[in-house]
Amino acid sequence: MMSDYEVLIPDESCMHDFFVKFDGPAETPYENGSWKIHVTLPADYPFKSPSIGFKNRMFHPNVDDISGSVCLDVINQTWSPMFNLVNIFEQFLPHLLRYPNPTDPLNGEAAALLMRDPDAYNLRIRDHVRQYASAKIDLVGREEAEEEAGKGKERDSRAACVDVSGTSPGGVEQVSAHGRAQAVVGARGPMFGLCASLMHIPTPSPHTRPPA
Repeated sequence: MMSDYEVLIPDESCMHDFFVKFDGPAETPYENGSWKIHVTLPADYPFKSPSIGFKNRMFHPNVDDISGSVCLDVINQTWSPMFNLVNIFEQFLPHLLRYPNPTDPLNGEAAALLMRDPDAYNLRIRDHVRQYASAKIDLVGREEAEEEAGKGKERDSRAACVDVSGTSPGGVEQVSAHGRAQAVVGARGPMFGLCASLMHIPTPSPHTRPPA
């Protein structure tokens, strides 16, 4: 279950704000890529949806290339307390990457390319993965974290503890195959033990918003 995921909780006084390493699903153009995903749980989770956002760049019609926000109906509109974080990382996100919805895009360029030339779209994804998702995802960055915490601890605490359910918790970092993230924070936290009570609930398949 979620013990298979690498998780970082930057501030243990704010346990609902953390980062997860997410690997691209097998047999897709995203295979061999790794992404750092920012997760924020609202105060009334699981009755309100968590906020998730990609921190390194993702080329996909339903992911904003700048903010990292995700257009996924099951998170943004039809969330149910039946769902949990395991569903997001093992079902909903992999399903979204396998079956994009170009008719309701956050990234118009990716959507247009998918509809015009699927082979070129897949090549573009692989190129994006090489540039932005092939480097080792550093969830730790202890020394950088301490320096960053000293500069903006109060600011970060306020940002981490607001209710932003259904939205991306922040924009993408400048992560590439040639360098580390410019805003990695925190020290290694526990695995998903904090979510252990939410892990064994079956769910239906996810979907993106239907065309208007």
